[in-house]
Amino acid sequence: MISFKELKKNLKKDASKFSVRKVALLGDIATQFLSVAIKGMAIEKNYNFDVFESEFNQVERQILDPTSDFHQFNSDYTLIFQSTHKLLEKYSISSPEEQLNLAQERLDFIRAASNSISGRIIYYNYPEIDESVFGSYSNKVQSSFTYQLRKLNYELMNIAQENSNFFICDIAALQNKFGRDVMFDSSIYVSTEMVLSLDALPYVASRTVDIISALEGKFKKCLILDLDNTLWGGIVGDDGWENIQIGHGLGIGKAFTEFQHWIKLLKNRGIIIAICSKNDEDKAKAPFELNPEMVIKMDDVAVFVANWENKADNIRLIQSILNIGFDSMVFLDDNPFERNIVRENVPDITVPELPEDPGDYLEYLYSLNLFETASYSNADAERTKQYQIENQRVSLFKSFTNEADFLQSLDMLSEVKGFDSFNKLRVAQLSQRSNQFNLRTVRYTEAEIESLSSNNNYINFAYTLSDKFGDNGLICVIILHAINQEELFIDSWFMSCRVLKRGMEDFTLSTLVKYAKENGYNKILGEYIPTPKNGMVEEHYPKLGFTKIQNSEKKIYELNVHEYQEKTNYITAK
Repeated sequence: MISFKELKKNLKKDASKFSVRKVALLGDIATQFLSVAIKGMAIEKNYNFDVFESEFNQVERQILDPTSDFHQFNSDYTLIFQSTHKLLEKYSISSPEEQLNLAQERLDFIRAASNSISGRIIYYNYPEIDESVFGSYSNKVQSSFTYQLRKLNYELMNIAQENSNFFICDIAALQNKFGRDVMFDSSIYVSTEMVLSLDALPYVASRTVDIISALEGKFKKCLILDLDNTLWGGIVGDDGWENIQIGHGLGIGKAFTEFQHWIKLLKNRGIIIAICSKNDEDKAKAPFELNPEMVIKMDDVAVFVANWENKADNIRLIQSILNIGFDSMVFLDDNPFERNIVRENVPDITVPELPEDPGDYLEYLYSLNLFETASYSNADAERTKQYQIENQRVSLFKSFTNEADFLQSLDMLSEVKGFDSFNKLRVAQLSQRSNQFNLRTVRYTEAEIESLSSNNNYINFAYTLSDKFGDNGLICVIILHAINQEELFIDSWFMSCRVLKRGMEDFTLSTLVKYAKENGYNKILGEYIPTPKNGMVEEHYPKLGFTKIQNSEKKIYELNVHEYQEKTNYITAK
């Protein structure tokens, strides 16, 4: 992990080329060092944070007073750090009855705060202080500080469930990982009122920026794995599939098995698993197909590449199949040479420096927090299957001589509907995940989608797509803004890259034109806002027949719906 000193040096760098986000930091302890660490970590991860830092111990006043400097700042993200130390101080001078209600009183404030703040809230939970008043018996005493603190941390998770704009930065987990002696430095605390040590600050800052990055649509989607001495012990080509080191017994095989269990959990959460190995393909696949001790099976793998080509080229092949950015990929390999080759030749991919001892793999990877996310739904678990089915479509396409016959053979169906309680989470997820096919790159939370669905000035369309191979689920979203009685503005148009080149763009536009005509609108306006990732849709509107508005400084396009000529496509509306 980068040091606090290095993070401080980052503040001298030119961050003007990075995306600016307004971040408010409110704390009941001194937050100057934390503010420096967060701004430095933001630059490290290609952000430029404009940070408002409240005065010491002004959390309640800043939040509950609508005229405060905090509310005037109008932040994109609000970070709230209420420390365990101050909570213990309050507990110590409270009556027995007040001690019994300590957690509930704080929870009531947090709920009130979350209702008073318009942007997204990141709340730091409470690392434990064992004040040893009751010892282990504190778990049986409701009024004990330990009992109240654990109740508070538990109920914080329920608040996060209730409010989709409320996120927890789990610094209690960091203390579980590193220990209180690393997280807290008494000499720093006594002289500065800062409860985080200089060693802990980079980790807390990293977790904070990870959450914001995930909300901004920057997170890891794919884990690419080497095989020999990474996924199992030994070399399968030399030892044979039956003699690789894997299994639950004593020895190093246990470490590889537990590593595979972690990979399986990631796959079930929606992370795409790919294999990139220097091996003969049949030998590389044998353990997955034949060894009963293997936790990861072929059904868990979306893309399997095993050959003797260099791994950088093979990772490019995997990327072309999955159609996701290199910056959303993580590559794990036990060999330092292979790691360096990939780092030097594949831009933006994350390549952790795995420990030499496989027994240390997991603890090291846990500390990196590689797979932070801002949303989750049951549909995520189907992602690997969807990519496997996509490979079947690619194979079928190769058997056709022209694209039209291939598309017609797919028997594609699309259900078009507005936002509702069943799809609002998936709509929010798609807005956060879509980087390449995203015309304006506006990110939405579930709460914001729900608000749009009840706003009469907005018309919303959610599209699914299925074919003879299977159901892709929700793959495209349109949010229209009725700016007057004649014009509709496409506030958002984003789509999953898994369904490119199926004619979905033409099908989508035809539904928009139909809606416009039926409701008396004459024009549809669209805007393209460039980002480092969405260059693929730069000519999206011109290709669909829109004309650029010449007098506009922005890239605004218009379409006269009465002059629109519908193109042939092979998608049928359900």
